[in-house]
Amino acid sequence: MRRFGTQGRVYPNKHYVVSRTDEIADFIDRIKDGRYIVLFAPRQTGKTTFFRWALEALTTQDTTYFPIQLDFQIVRNTTPATFYERLYYMIRREVETVFQKRGERLSESLTQFLEETNLTDEFSMITFFQQLSGFLQNKRVVIVIDEFDGIPQTVVSDFLYALRHIYLSDGPCCPHSVGIVGVKSITQLNYDRSVSPFNILDEFRLPNFTFEQVKELLGQYTDEVGQTFASEVVESIHKQTAGQPVLVNRFAQILTEEMDIPQTEPITMTHFTTAHTRLLRERNTNIDHLTTNICRDPRFESVLMQIMARDEGVDFNLDDDIISELATYGVIKEDADGMCEILNPIYIYRIMRAFKPVVNGLEDEYFPEDDNDGFRDYLTSIGHIEMVPLLDNFRDFIARAGFRILQVPDTPQESVGRHLLLAYLDEFVRRIGGVMHIEAQTGRGRMDILINHNQRKYIVETKVWRGDRRYQAGKRQLAAYLASEGATDGYYVVFDHRQTPEPRVETETLDGVAIRSYVIPVLQEVPSNIPNQKA
Repeated sequence: MRRFGTQGRVYPNKHYVVSRTDEIADFIDRIKDGRYIVLFAPRQTGKTTFFRWALEALTTQDTTYFPIQLDFQIVRNTTPATFYERLYYMIRREVETVFQKRGERLSESLTQFLEETNLTDEFSMITFFQQLSGFLQNKRVVIVIDEFDGIPQTVVSDFLYALRHIYLSDGPCCPHSVGIVGVKSITQLNYDRSVSPFNILDEFRLPNFTFEQVKELLGQYTDEVGQTFASEVVESIHKQTAGQPVLVNRFAQILTEEMDIPQTEPITMTHFTTAHTRLLRERNTNIDHLTTNICRDPRFESVLMQIMARDEGVDFNLDDDIISELATYGVIKEDADGMCEILNPIYIYRIMRAFKPVVNGLEDEYFPEDDNDGFRDYLTSIGHIEMVPLLDNFRDFIARAGFRILQVPDTPQESVGRHLLLAYLDEFVRRIGGVMHIEAQTGRGRMDILINHNQRKYIVETKVWRGDRRYQAGKRQLAAYLASEGATDGYYVVFDHRQTPEPRVETETLDGVAIRSYVIPVLQEVPSNIPNQKA
């Protein structure tokens, strides 16, 4: 039986796969047109699998094409002389492999040519390809280079200029088409930026899975095993992952392999919630990539918090090094309005957890001194959460903590309110045995926290104060979201960082749903006689 793959390449005979038929057809059309294509995308988006499938499809469609697959990961730290030596070895091996796959023998002249050839620099490479074309009887050579950003910095500029020279030459070109695959884009590679050595590129974008492709992937399992996924589960998997291939497959892997759900039973939203909670808290390769990358530079945290806090958004400007790197790592993407958006709600939650101190130093202030039961006070006798007193207590906790909230370590001031609310609710949910996650995508100041407990759903939206007009608009946004989720009430927490804040607590009904709103002041200054311990 096949399974859902989350490590390395996927194979149709071993794994459930998204066929990507349209994308492969597009890629092949560009190859046939003789284009020099660049395919740059974050790790674990299926680049290697995709281009190998594309070349296999091309080979079966038209044997006049001669595909050569290279990988520059292993030449990262070599000298120019060693790079060209290894490049020749890889090309020769691939030529022999293609002939073997096609059941053909190399001619004596081609064998002699390969034995006598040496590559030493970009000039000998150009000559080599010109001669190779003749020995291959003018077959159209297609070269795809995986892990291209592993190319030694000492050769990248001259190598790209050589490819550009071949592309612009008169007559049939060898290679006919080149595909460059990697994580970093051409503009991020370290070459002489005064003139682009590869301004002939044709950029190809490999998108995350669409909803229909997620449905197709899970449907293959159903067709093979017979176990169905509730339609809400399919929708929720796509919504929480935004189609990120590894996260989609990891969700399915947990549900079908690790939860011991009888295959005679459908996979329901109750099962999804359990799998979702596990995915939010576990370590896996994709999440490790995320947390490692966002912690590379202290400036990343500031930008990510701005993306989550600013109603007006943050411009998706790839000329900005921080925005460019976060996009390269697959943390953010461009939304429909040209603004930055964090890729998916799972990433939002893990980003908040990554930047949330393990201990904020204020846990003892969660409850008044005369409160003995703590969080248990906020459950009814039948196990329902009393959200109003729970959030009233959070408001009072912020007041009790006072200026000390500004001393929470390693937390940007504008984000401290959300960090503390997330930590407070996380502790509460953990103690009562519920689950919590980020539900709505963010990028315009909005973050929705969803709590599930005892078959009930509770939604809390958070924002930073940006004026009364946006405050009122946020209520209407929340009302529409609550209606779409079938909820009858919700909670709206706004953190006010002004020098003269206006605390508010109000309950009203909008479009048939009840909304309890809080405007909670966040102190701006530490008293002058108290040392500020936060750098």
